[in-house]
Amino acid sequence: MKVEIWSDVMCPFCYIGKRRFEQALEEFEYADELDIQWKSFQLNPDMETDPDLNINEYLADTKGWSPEQARQMNQRVTNMAEEVGLEYNMDQAVVANSFDAHRLVQFAKTQGKGDNMEEALFRAYFTDGKNIADHETLVSLASDIGLDTDQAKEALTSDEYANQVKHDIQIAQSMEVRGVPFFLFHRKYAISGARETEVFLKALKQSWNEWLQDDEGVPTVEG
Repeated sequence: MKVEIWSDVMCPFCYIGKRRFEQALEEFEYADELDIQWKSFQLNPDMETDPDLNINEYLADTKGWSPEQARQMNQRVTNMAEEVGLEYNMDQAVVANSFDAHRLVQFAKTQGKGDNMEEALFRAYFTDGKNIADHETLVSLASDIGLDTDQAKEALTSDEYANQVKHDIQIAQSMEVRGVPFFLFHRKYAISGARETEVFLKALKQSWNEWLQDDEGVPTVEG
């Protein structure tokens, strides 16, 4: 059964949602039989990479918040991340456009390492304070998960992978997806946001049972 996950590697709730979904998988007896596909999404496609700009300053400028409001918001998501065993160092986060990172995920998917690449990028951005728009950094991350460095370099300039990123985003827009993470189970049940583990488990069980019957329709799971 197919599970599609639209995500942006600079979205704090996407990393949290990934962990909660993984916790649900640990309780789902057919987890090994799922086809989990990561899909690209950009929350801010026009973001300009600026390693010298503090993330709190960026949020204050773009959201119309005060620097203190930005810090408080980042502290809230940091606390949420801690609840699922993640370490966020938001003060170290580098303001960076995520498009090329998504290109790398698309390449990694062709090598059966899409999930590994997502995890590496999330950690690089939220924990290690790395610039996920920098090509040397991206190639190094690809190498760390066992991908060929020359192929990774080619992927970062490839129109093919760029088009795949755009295609994923277009599909999300056609379904009127406004934010991520967005989980779609068997093209039938949708969960938007970093919901509780129990919500993911419910969707897995229900969609699995209906997948076996090959029903049709796209209702939305309510928490």
